[in-house]
Amino acid sequence: MGQTIQINRTDVIGDVVIVDTDRTLTGQDGEVFDGEAAGETFAARLAGRIFEEVPGVDHVYVMSNTVTVRRPGGWEDGALDRLSELVAGFFRFYPD
Repeated sequence: MGQTIQINRTDVIGDVVIVDTDRTLTGQDGEVFDGEAAGETFAARLAGRIFEEVPGVDHVYVMSNTVTVRRPGGWEDGALDRLSELVAGFFRFYPD
């Protein structure tokens, strides 16, 4: 149940990854999470999953259809792949 979020583009700029999606995750007011996510909004739930499952992440910002994630020390392929999987599968109730 639910649809996979299409990732249009992923840009890595140093310690920061910007994930552009085909789906709106928040309104025009973005939500910032530093080290932990509190709340029941879609952005808070997504940030919580990212903090739990991608080691080393210390900052998540979600605005509209963009997720910006900072991971001091950079990104290796495994962490970048896991981040992409989390974002793409966020609205899926039953994963593949």
